[in-house]
Amino acid sequence: MNKVILYCRPGFEKECAAEITDKAAALEIFGFVRVKEHSGYIIFECYQHDEADRLLRKIPFADLIFARQMLLTGELLRDLPPEDRITPIIGMLTGAVNGAGDVRVEVPDTNESKELMKFCRKFTVPLRGALRAQKLLTPQEKANRPVIHVFFIAPGCCYVGYSYSNNNSPFYMGIPRLKFPTEAPSRSTLKLEEAFHVFIPSDEWDERLGSGMYAVDLGASPGGWTYQLVKRSMMVHAVDNGDMAASLMDTGQVIHHRADGFKFEPPRNNVYWLVCDMVEQPARVAQLAADWLVKGWCREAIINLKLPMKKRYEEVCQNLDLLRNSLKENSVYGEIHAKQLYHDREEVTVHIRRFWSAVPGRRDER
Repeated sequence: MNKVILYCRPGFEKECAAEITDKAAALEIFGFVRVKEHSGYIIFECYQHDEADRLLRKIPFADLIFARQMLLTGELLRDLPPEDRITPIIGMLTGAVNGAGDVRVEVPDTNESKELMKFCRKFTVPLRGALRAQKLLTPQEKANRPVIHVFFIAPGCCYVGYSYSNNNSPFYMGIPRLKFPTEAPSRSTLKLEEAFHVFIPSDEWDERLGSGMYAVDLGASPGGWTYQLVKRSMMVHAVDNGDMAASLMDTGQVIHHRADGFKFEPPRNNVYWLVCDMVEQPARVAQLAADWLVKGWCREAIINLKLPMKKRYEEVCQNLDLLRNSLKENSVYGEIHAKQLYHDREEVTVHIRRFWSAVPGRRDER
């Protein structure tokens, strides 16, 4: 197996390809990318046979912006016989992986591929049994073992491979399954909820998303992002010249400021969260978040960067560099992660966390 598959949002294959090429080159791993527009995935094929596994281990999945999933695979299995699709799949995995902890039968996130979803659900049951009989899969699911992926791109055609559970997306198809809350004022609420799932470890939610915290939502109207904060019993300063949903104002947890988000200053010094989904130039939003963190006006921030039609990967990199440089120049220690979420469209969501300790590696907060 000398190929790495990366799932992505359809239409962003070129950005995903540019990113993995850059990351691989930094590790002195070289190859070429197979890209088919609007396919929902790309393939990076390494020149050296053993380099693909090294790529899978060395590139932190959390650092990839446009990839939803990353796995090792071999050649495409074509024209699987309807009477026995399982034997060729087992043959591909034999000698490549032993004692995997889970199996996922997946498809690209395209309208055409979604027609295969019903088959994938049915096929998973007998495949799981066969994999366990061959000891390629553990008797019970184990979260700390590799994950087997069978990725159908068309009826009877699939890639077979695996990912490492400590360096992959834990979600099926790389997509968190979230249900739109009917009481939320807008569907944009799912962006922030997904961001919490992607950027904040679940065992840290009580500490970092706890009740009683203070938050500021810039560009809040009508309140899709504010809803997620109120839902977690936070007190929110919602900043927007537009109206806020009456249901949010009735909670008593929201103070509405009719003001310009770029000029607003927090009325208190214990704001933990800054969130921002303003339709503005990405560089302006990135600089705004950097200013808040440098001034100590918040401890964590989640912002959305609206991307141009062209050079989207370059635009994201420039804005992430702006954030890193602003923090570094002001001796602010922190971490920055970016991801094009499932509920994003022409945008990327960025999470920035400030550490108050001046000692690298220590994360004590004031």
